Parts: sequence; structure tokens; C-alpha cells
Amino acid sequence: MAAGELSAAQRFEIDRAIRAAEQASRCEFSVFVGAAGIDPRRHATRLHSSLVVPDRSVLVLVDPRAKVIEVVTGSTVRRTLTDSAVGLAVLEMQSAFAAGDLVGGIRRGVSMLAEHARAPETLHAGE
Repeated sequence: MAAGELSAAQRFEIDRAIRAAEQASRCEFSVFVGAAGIDPRRHATRLHSSLVVPDRSVLVLVDPRAKVIEVVTGSTVRRTLTDSAVGLAVLEMQSAFAAGDLVGGIRRGVSMLAEHARAPETLHAGE
């Protein structure tokens, strides 16, 4: 399935998940659904670098036909979003995709990434 094959309702659901993730984490999120080419990681990295604020951004690339998921995080995001947390989100997406739920998998994966990317609350910052 390419991005053009998503219905308006599916695109809306993904967009809503992105907005919720951005509010929860204060990071920028982008999702690309479509063909990733021969080198998916390189393609995802290029897309991530073209974002407005790549240091504060998370890009999720999903190529359903090739069964590929790539997550690229900016340097600021990496302070709170660990590789193991990204791995768990990818596993969640893979499980949903295997069950035929592309949009639900993306929603849950983006939500998990946002939860882990959120900076911990600072108590008594003035002290």
C-alpha cells in the first residue's frame, strides 16, 4: 500500500496521532507511508534531514509492501528516546501490521514513541 492508497479517514487518523504525539512530547513527528527504495534507512535519513527542525524531530517511515519500518530521531530527541524504546515501538507496529492493521499500528507506534520522547518533569527547578 502506498501513501496514495490511504483513505482520507486513514490519513486523518494518522494526522491526529501525530498531533497528539507532538503535544505529549513537544517533539515534531512525521510519518511517511510508501515505497522506501533500495536503501530504506538512507531514504528515511534523507527525509528526516529535510524536516524543518530535524534535531527535535522523529520520522517514522513505513513501507508496507517491503515490510520495512525505519525510525529516525534527531539529536535532541535522542536524549530521552532510547534505541530500546524505539525498538519496542517498532515491535508494536510490526505486530499490528501482521494482523492487517496498518493505521492502528502507526497510531500505537507513534504514541509509544511520544511517551518515551517526553522529557521527564523537573520538580523544584528553581531550587
